[in-house]
Amino acid sequence: MLNKVVIITGASSGIGKACAEQFGKQGAKLTITGRNEQNLTETAKELKAQGIEVLAVVSDVAVKDDCKRIIDETVKTYGKIDVLINNAGISMRALLNDADLSVIEKVMQINFYGTLYCTKFALPYLLKSKGSVVGVSSIAGYVGLPARTGYSASKFAMQGFLDALRTENLKNGLHVMIACPGFTASNIRNTALAADGNAQGESPREEDKMMTAEEVAKHIYNGVVNRKRSLVLTTEGKLAVFLSKFFHSFIEKMVFNKMAKEPNSPLK
Repeated sequence: MLNKVVIITGASSGIGKACAEQFGKQGAKLTITGRNEQNLTETAKELKAQGIEVLAVVSDVAVKDDCKRIIDETVKTYGKIDVLINNAGISMRALLNDADLSVIEKVMQINFYGTLYCTKFALPYLLKSKGSVVGVSSIAGYVGLPARTGYSASKFAMQGFLDALRTENLKNGLHVMIACPGFTASNIRNTALAADGNAQGESPREEDKMMTAEEVAKHIYNGVVNRKRSLVLTTEGKLAVFLSKFFHSFIEKMVFNKMAKEPNSPLK
């Protein structure tokens, strides 16, 4: 990964930040993005202290022009792009019957359109370098999760988009990988949107029992190096994907029961 140019969206915390450290330690030159300038600046400072070359671009992937600026500034600084990791994302937890439509729209705008915009603008450079596009997705992209309709929709859309992109470029040397970490200790559940569009502010899960962001980052790094097409991490995740293909009614009941056990679950 020495001297490869890697863009990581949503890199101020969690999986994105861990990926920045992992790729950076292997000699990659980084562009990291995030909406919170203070958090992004602090992350860049930490990376530079480790001797990692990094460009920080404050941006919102839900905004088309911001995505173009990420790519333009990267090319202006480094002259090329080798890897794009579409990691920026937001979740939600509310029944569709209760949720404001703006919640679904916001989740789709960040998770799906953010991936679309960044990939579209980066594609000419990635084709030139025969590089990699990574989508950090979720088991929710394989199995519809109750009380997370917008989140599942965004991840199904992301995966369909990336699968089609891979097929379009079978003869062009483009590597496309979909990474589904399973439940990972990160900030995404604290910032997940409730029915009214406000962050729920707490995680309904035991974060200390999940796979760490650093572990996920190592899997993503190895997946890029080995040009894998997909990663489904955790035994629970692999089981859910397998069962969803053959035992639809069973997986629906299993997922419902699991989600209904969450603290303050909207499911009854």
